[in-house]
Amino acid sequence: MNLKPPSSSPLTSNSNNPFPATHSSLTLHWVSSPHYPSSISSPTRPFRLLATANPPTNPTSDLSLAATAALPNEDQKLLTLLRQRKTEEAWIAYTQSTHLPNPTCLSRLLSQLSYQNSHSGLTRAQSILTRLRNERQLRHLDANSLGLLAVAAAKAGQTRYAASIVKSMLRSGFLPHVKAWSAVVSRLAATGDDGPAEALKLFHSVTRRVRRFSEPELVADSRPDTAAFNAALNACANLGDTKRFLKLFDEMPEYGAEPDVLTYNVMIKLCARVGRKDLLVFVLERILDKGITLCMTTLNSLVAAYVGFGDLETAEQMVQAMREGRRDLCKILRDSNSNNSKSSLSDGDVFEKLLPNSVRANDCEPPLLPKAYTCNSRIYTTLMKGYMNVGRVTDTVRMLEALRHQDDSSSHPDHVTYTTVISAFVKAGSMDRARRVLAEMTRVGVPANRITYNILLKGYCQQLQIDQAKELLREMADDAGIEPDVVSYNILIDGCILVDDSAGALGFFNEMRTRGLAPTKISYTTLMKAFALSGQPKLANKVFDEMLNDPRVKADLVAWNMLVEAYCRMGLVEEAKKIIQRIKDNGFHPDVATYGSLANGIALARKPGEALLLWNEVKERCRVKKEGETSDPPMLKPDEGLLDTLADICVRAAFFKKALEIVACMEENGIPPNKTKFTKIYVEMHSRMFTSKHASQARQDRRIERKRAAEAFKFWLGLPNSYYGSEWRLEPIDGDE
Repeated sequence: MNLKPPSSSPLTSNSNNPFPATHSSLTLHWVSSPHYPSSISSPTRPFRLLATANPPTNPTSDLSLAATAALPNEDQKLLTLLRQRKTEEAWIAYTQSTHLPNPTCLSRLLSQLSYQNSHSGLTRAQSILTRLRNERQLRHLDANSLGLLAVAAAKAGQTRYAASIVKSMLRSGFLPHVKAWSAVVSRLAATGDDGPAEALKLFHSVTRRVRRFSEPELVADSRPDTAAFNAALNACANLGDTKRFLKLFDEMPEYGAEPDVLTYNVMIKLCARVGRKDLLVFVLERILDKGITLCMTTLNSLVAAYVGFGDLETAEQMVQAMREGRRDLCKILRDSNSNNSKSSLSDGDVFEKLLPNSVRANDCEPPLLPKAYTCNSRIYTTLMKGYMNVGRVTDTVRMLEALRHQDDSSSHPDHVTYTTVISAFVKAGSMDRARRVLAEMTRVGVPANRITYNILLKGYCQQLQIDQAKELLREMADDAGIEPDVVSYNILIDGCILVDDSAGALGFFNEMRTRGLAPTKISYTTLMKAFALSGQPKLANKVFDEMLNDPRVKADLVAWNMLVEAYCRMGLVEEAKKIIQRIKDNGFHPDVATYGSLANGIALARKPGEALLLWNEVKERCRVKKEGETSDPPMLKPDEGLLDTLADICVRAAFFKKALEIVACMEENGIPPNKTKFTKIYVEMHSRMFTSKHASQARQDRRIERKRAAEAFKFWLGLPNSYYGSEWRLEPIDGDE
């Protein structure tokens, strides 16, 4: 095939619109935390519903002409400006007002500011909410305005802020409009960490309240629709939770929500997430059976799924068939299933219900597509990403050249296509060629975006070319007019770590804050890493404390582990143990990385007794739980680094019994112990153990168990020992003449 393309969106941005930047007095220049709404109204306020989520044309509490005439002059002026859509003038009037405007003015102003969908509008709307919260006047706001603020915050990337508004509305007796709360669920489902789980919690919080009403028409505007279910199903797909996916899918008819093409696109993601490549074709066939109009996103999702499985051959066959105008894609995918081994049948019952057509597939011929579909640049780019992932740079470039000469303009390379090629060169370490592609984009009039520049920044940092990265940052802002985002600075901070420049990392962190960019969890953790590697655990701890105090981010186990690592690198075992206890107190369970850092700290501090305590805890976590036993904390699967470090400590300290337990654990987990290293340690440190013939009988009795353990360890190593004869001896064994 001449043309060859990666995933539905090869590169995505983690850009975040920040909160207002105000600095505290700390040396590191932290931005102070915004105030999250803790309560929207008093508990005694009557139950109210959000009637509409449309722009603030008719606020729920607008006033009649007579009521308007009775308002103070300042409020009359403000309300007139708002009705005339003069939002900027209305904001100025609000800031100059000597008293708090009435509820109608406040709700309408908050709505119009939120509806602007701009950073300044959102910041102003948040300031109104903060003021009312501080003055305990949140009851002045109606549900429409709060719903619009939640949507605006979600669109701006302030997902946790948006979720806090919706949760507060629910606690206060409001039921938000479905378009408001489902927008927040959708954003949560797409975020990392616990975002999908939080999305499902929010979805169920709303639906529980909706079910309490015996008359559905009372809550018609809040009932989940197909889009809301799709957002929740996407959260299940991201979690790989097939059972919850099926449960939600079965609930859709209860609310009159019909699955649409997006529902099945999410199902494709679920199949890919749980490794069911054999079911992808049946999702496509199910769409055709139900008469749902196929979209290009479905076809692109299928190509992306096969690329994700590393099955570039099937992805190529799909693309080639579309280029030839063929409609038998289902047959191609079925043939691909027969040529490859079937995936494991885990969750079989779930998929039998979701895709009943997969059970009777052998009874019917694969259906044809209703029409021929032509590949667009997105599908080609998806396949290109597949080539990039496996290092086929030549194929990636060849495909770009072919796309340039396509007759169909929809197949011409766009900024995502060029960015994919740049990624391929960056991955191969060819920064000069990557920059030439960037220049080519300018020449042909395809503007690069922030993602393109971030990939180049990462390439320079990986090549330890920090000066070139700084120059590119300047070009990005000055020449291309693209302001760097928090991802750009995270890349640069990490680059400084690679060249052991903790001061430079802190400088970029402070520059990011100066620009008003809110740090993400990665920002904090990366800066902690810089201080940990440079032997400054107290500064790492200071960064961590600020992270805990920032409500926009949630410290996870990775951040906790970085703090443990900072102290363990200095051999400060007691401090590290205190942090591990805090980890447990905060509801986390130490993982292999936590224990590995502590083991390294113990080795550095030369405290073998601590290694025994650590091994006992690790051993208990590795034990297979019997039926009926609780699995809290969860079972631990140790890695080579942790067990090898513990065994090394025990061998050096002559704790041979524990060393044998550890190497047995290594073998049980398929980790080959380094016998050569342990033999060398034994010969150098312990070969003369138990060789004295002048020890008292009491001393000899005390060391019997140790001697047995030592002999057993020598037996495991293959050294001469008391368990078998040998032609040679390192040293005479007690009792030998």
